[in-house]
Amino acid sequence: MVLAFVLVASSPVAGQELQIGIIDFYGLNRVTLAQAREALTFKEGDSISYGDELPRTFTDSERRLLKVAGVIRAHTEVVCCDDGRVIVYVGIQERGAPTMRLRAEQRGKARLADDVVAAGDEFSKAFGVAVLRGEANEDRSQGHSLLADPATRAIQERFLVYAKRDLPQLRLVLRSSSDAAQRALAAQVLGYAADKQAVVDDLVYAMSDPSENVRNNAMRALLVFSEMVPTAPTPAPRIPHDRFIAFLNSPVWTDRNKASGALMILSVSRDAALLASVRKEALASLVEMARWKSDGHAKPAFTILGRIAGYSDDAARAAWERGERELVISAALRGQ
Repeated sequence: MVLAFVLVASSPVAGQELQIGIIDFYGLNRVTLAQAREALTFKEGDSISYGDELPRTFTDSERRLLKVAGVIRAHTEVVCCDDGRVIVYVGIQERGAPTMRLRAEQRGKARLADDVVAAGDEFSKAFGVAVLRGEANEDRSQGHSLLADPATRAIQERFLVYAKRDLPQLRLVLRSSSDAAQRALAAQVLGYAADKQAVVDDLVYAMSDPSENVRNNAMRALLVFSEMVPTAPTPAPRIPHDRFIAFLNSPVWTDRNKASGALMILSVSRDAALLASVRKEALASLVEMARWKSDGHAKPAFTILGRIAGYSDDAARAAWERGERELVISAALRGQ
C-alpha cells in the first residue's frame, strides 16, 4: 500500500516548485466530471509553489466548486508523489449526500510532554524527506510502523518509549485536549503501545474527532494494527470494521484513503456481513476510488470491489495487471 504524504505548509517541500501530475475527483453523483473540471483554476502539468498556506489556485477552485448547483462543500488535498509529481484530489459533498457525524471540539487543557512534541515535529520533517527520496518502505509486522529510512525509524523507536512511559497522558490528551495538533500526535504515538488491543477503543473514539488529522492518525494506527503478524503470546488485535465504512463517503480525502486501506485488510476473510454493508453503504464511492489514476491509492478500493464481485484476490490482481479494471468494477455493480 502506498504510504501517502499529504503536503502542508510546514512540509519539507514548502517553497519548492511542484508539478501537478494527476488530478482526480470524488463525491460526484449528480455533478458531472465535466462540471467539476470546468470549475478548477488549475490543470495537470501546472506548477505550484507552497508557502504559508494552501496555494490560491486551490482556494479559488474550491470557491468556484461551491457555486456549482448542489455542491455544499469542496475539499482539495495535495499528496506527494507520483513519479516525482504531486497528486491533487478534489472532493465535493453534494446536497443530500451522507453526512459525517463528528464530535464537537474538546475544551480540555491536557497536553503532551515536551519531548513527545519535539519528536513529533522531527518525525514530520524526516518522514517528508524520506518520502521525497522514495524511501518510505515500512515494516508493519509488529503492529506499528518502522520505516526503512534510518533517521525516521530512530524517531519511531522513541515513540515506543513514550507510549510505554506516557500511556495515561496520551489517552487523556486524545480524548480531551482542546489542541487538535496534540490530539493528532497522541493518536500517532498510541499506535506504538505495547498492548495494541488495549488502545483500540481509544483510537476508534478518535475516529469521530472533528479534526481530519486526528482521524487520519487514528485510522492509520488501526490499519497498521490489522497488519500485525500474530505470535503465540501476542494475538492480533481485534479491529471493528463497521466504523470505517461511513468514511468511504467522506468529503475529506484522508478519511477515504485510510478507510479503504483498513477495509481492504479487514475484508481479507471475505466476511459476508462486512462486504454486504460496504456494498449497501458505499459502493458508488468505492467505484470512484477504484478509478483513480494513482495505482497505490486506487488498489484498496479495487480489491474490495473484487471481493464484492466474487473474484479471488489473485484473479482481481490479474485483471488489474491486464488493464481490465472496468471488468471487475462492472461485475461488482451488477451484483447490486
